Amino acid sequence: MKIWAKKWLAAAVALSAMTGEVYAADAVSEAADDTMQTYDLGEVVVTATRTEKRDVDVPAATTVITAEEIKASGAATAADALAKADGFVYNSFGPNGAAMATMTNELNVRGMKGSVLVLMNGNPIAWRGKYNLDQFPASSIERIEVVKGSGAVLYGSEAVSGVVNIITKKTSTNEVHVGFGNYGQRSYGASVGDERFGFYYNYDKWGQRDGISDTEYRQSSFYGTTRTDINDIIKRNTGMTYHINPRLDFQLGYYETEGTYSRYITSVDNTHTATAAQHIRAGEQYNRRKYETKQYITQLNYHDTDWKGSLYFNTGTLEYEGLVHFNGNTGARTPNSPYHTREKNAAYGADVQRTWQLGSKANAIVGMRLEHEMYAALPTPASTRNERYTRNNWALFGQWEQQFDERNTGIFGLRETWTTGAMRRQNYNNLSASAQWLHKLDQESSVYLNISQSFVMPTFAQMYNDNGRQQAAPDLRPQKGINYEIGWKKYHGGHMWKASLFHMRVRDNITAKMTSRRAMYQYTNEDFRNTGLELLGEIQGLHGFSYNWGVTWQNPQTRSTSAKKQSLGWERTFGKIQLTGGVRYQKDKWSSSLTASYLGGRVQQPSSEPAYRTKPYLLTTWNTTYAPDENSEISLRIDNVLDRDDITSHAGTEYYTAPINYLLSYTYRF
Repeated sequence: MKIWAKKWLAAAVALSAMTGEVYAADAVSEAADDTMQTYDLGEVVVTATRTEKRDVDVPAATTVITAEEIKASGAATAADALAKADGFVYNSFGPNGAAMATMTNELNVRGMKGSVLVLMNGNPIAWRGKYNLDQFPASSIERIEVVKGSGAVLYGSEAVSGVVNIITKKTSTNEVHVGFGNYGQRSYGASVGDERFGFYYNYDKWGQRDGISDTEYRQSSFYGTTRTDINDIIKRNTGMTYHINPRLDFQLGYYETEGTYSRYITSVDNTHTATAAQHIRAGEQYNRRKYETKQYITQLNYHDTDWKGSLYFNTGTLEYEGLVHFNGNTGARTPNSPYHTREKNAAYGADVQRTWQLGSKANAIVGMRLEHEMYAALPTPASTRNERYTRNNWALFGQWEQQFDERNTGIFGLRETWTTGAMRRQNYNNLSASAQWLHKLDQESSVYLNISQSFVMPTFAQMYNDNGRQQAAPDLRPQKGINYEIGWKKYHGGHMWKASLFHMRVRDNITAKMTSRRAMYQYTNEDFRNTGLELLGEIQGLHGFSYNWGVTWQNPQTRSTSAKKQSLGWERTFGKIQLTGGVRYQKDKWSSSLTASYLGGRVQQPSSEPAYRTKPYLLTTWNTTYAPDENSEISLRIDNVLDRDDITSHAGTEYYTAPINYLLSYTYRF
């Protein structure tokens, strides 16, 4: 069975996932650049191979989330839209997209942490391997294309288990909105534009949320537990687009978020002499920190019949400061000790590709990407660190697509990636390959096979960052893996069915692990594997109702390098079974939808202790919209409809969902 799987599962995912690089203009002919052609359910276009194709003709596990679906779900940002997508595991560090600096609300696909490459209009947006999906307001998104499996051949590092491409609108709607909710929620925004120019601004705030997490400490000077509260979670998004001509587009986006986290001692175990000697009491504040993120994204995208090119510049600053009353390593008292760190990340580069149509049955794509990457630990009143690291990332890639007959098509790709100018001459190089095979059963259904390699280059922040919580890991190795997938798709009328069987194996997976000193972590390499089955279904337009559902069964496992855990062998991570679904009803001026994601068979996986079972989560959202006229719209969004106290984290510290909450908003278009 294993031999059969490795031979036949071998044809599918990679080139599909790598194909996720899409430009909004790719899906249309040059004569109709400004709008994407509309297809029914059986004709959905995804450009997962960098060429226009119907979904049934793409040899990959793909999903397209349209602007209409995003609006109907009540999603406010790209993060909301993906939180309940099939195969995605949601990880939150607080409501309203709260992020504890580099601890962002990340996407996990097919049981693997931090394995998704996120693109905006085909260009990478990550800083030090992180991203903030809350920076994309729903009103600015044309569609989101998701391609599962490795995308390393066309996209390079980080595209291990999937590629997410957020394709933004070329034109903005003239509208304003205002919203109010419980827990001090506020939401304001406006957008203006015409056929060439667009501008938007959004402001969102969550006032107070107590008890977002609990942490247990077993330190030399402190045995006990703490609770973390959060207040004044603020997000600001602003951006502009300029459609210079039918072939050239410019985009600029700015995102800012902040939140204050306060940690309090909730219990103390005084049976330990060191703890008793400190005279620590429940109710004392452990520490207090304010986290701020500021990020700019700039893009210039060009396309014509044969060429695509882009210039991009991403830069972001992280800053967190506050007071520390207890040492995070020892637990000893440090009354009013200042804590203040800053770091800056930047990347700018160019991506160019050329497509040749070689007769009626073959085409070839050749391209290159150049990128300069920078990381700086900046000095603050509490720290004298002033370290800067840079390197150049280079890549050449190619893809050949050959139609052998009316039913069979093969796609084959190669990518060579290397770095130059890195610190301590720690440069890397990697050659990745992929192959896909598509067999059409008929015009409405197909089967496919895929095999592809993946890799991840270590980031500067993983290798060299050294602060009160993290130890440097300069000898971190690149991560390499291989993906196998076999799948089936069928469209008929308003119905869609998909099935895929996959196997992933990753060597030297880069992950953060707690060191022997509690509360300190260090990035290290460990192995990962997962085998799973995905089933999807969708029905549209049945008496005003539309339905979608998904089932994923998997067994994600890691083999830890921790001395305490090596004897355990392979340990499971994340959950084993995931169910997603939604129902939408639309009639006249009313529209209502209910979406949900269930993750069962879960475990929490502390860095230095054996994994332990934890309860399933069930994330739910109910959104209802009433449009009294063509210019006005009233929406009520309710999150956590069942008011569950679910844990959304997957490590030793437990982070909880917010209780049932609502946001009532009004939108006026002019």
